[in-house]
Amino acid sequence: MSDELPPCPECAEAFTYEQGALLVCPMCGHEWSAESAEPSPEDSVIRDAVGNPLADGDTVTIVKDLKVKGSGGGTIKSGTKVKGIRLIDDGVADHDIDAKVPGFGQMQLKSSVVKKAA
Repeated sequence: MSDELPPCPECAEAFTYEQGALLVCPMCGHEWSAESAEPSPEDSVIRDAVGNPLADGDTVTIVKDLKVKGSGGGTIKSGTKVKGIRLIDDGVADHDIDAKVPGFGQMQLKSSVVKKAA
């Protein structure tokens, strides 16, 4: 393990510290073992709502109605197809897909609300 402690897996804050065999986040109170902080290759795979691995350029279908916050608002209906997704690592609040949603424009989505299209 490197000298630098990993950020919190819950809130992504970098203020973690060691307490015995555990790593602790003072921001959200999350505790985890140092061994689990080592990323495995399987952890880096982004999967859709049913467990299919996603890749850049895939076409996905929204699996549930999503209320859109911000200017205009509205709802993205279940079954909406989104083409040419881009996977991102630094998304906000577990949003790991960047995509252009028809009728709404560019936005970030959670992989848990999409299914890879056949």
